Amino acid sequence: MVSVTRSVFGELPSGAGTVEKFRLQSDLLGVDILSWGCTISALEVKDRQGRASDVVLGFAELEGYLQKQPYFGAVVGRVANRIAKGTFTVDGKEYKLAINNGPNSLHGGIRGFDKVLWTPQVLPNGVQFSRVSPDGEEGYPGELKVWVTYTLDGGELVINYRAQASQTTPVNLTNHSYFNLAGQGSPNIYDHEVTIEADAFLPVDETLIPTGMTSVQPGEDIP
Repeated sequence: MVSVTRSVFGELPSGAGTVEKFRLQSDLLGVDILSWGCTISALEVKDRQGRASDVVLGFAELEGYLQKQPYFGAVVGRVANRIAKGTFTVDGKEYKLAINNGPNSLHGGIRGFDKVLWTPQVLPNGVQFSRVSPDGEEGYPGELKVWVTYTLDGGELVINYRAQASQTTPVNLTNHSYFNLAGQGSPNIYDHEVTIEADAFLPVDETLIPTGMTSVQPGEDIP
């Protein structure tokens, strides 16, 4: 059984809109999601002893999300990660984007999907957010309709991304949560270990642009 509750989280400056918080709760976990940037502001899960802890980083008030911060919990796009030199070519036409990370364009540009108010729709077991990115927004071609859906299924949080473009355009959406599995407020994550089952990885250059694909041998540790 999943419950969904809705509340006001804060007001944007200059009357730009109301940011809402949606609390999804099951017997095994709870998650708070904001309509500002489709942001996961809290994810509470139980440890081996049954104690609940918030394992993602975020802010208690809206002001924290409006200041300069590293995309805590937000959906980033149109394109997550970096586009080298803020330039790409589609169908023979070159497009230039805002440069906001060294020599590159990062996470959709100056005002990416993390910095906009989304339209929510409550579902029986979650919430769906939608928005229309107009043609030319942050330099990207074509109108892009986007839906991001968060649902709970027992102990699983599912995020579904869907986009519909009016013309060919790059799209690469993801959630940008930062995790501390010991619980928010714990000193650091330096003793945490993560295992990723992968056949290859992408090395990057000094500006964090991939340089190619490198195969991984079974059991190999990547520094």
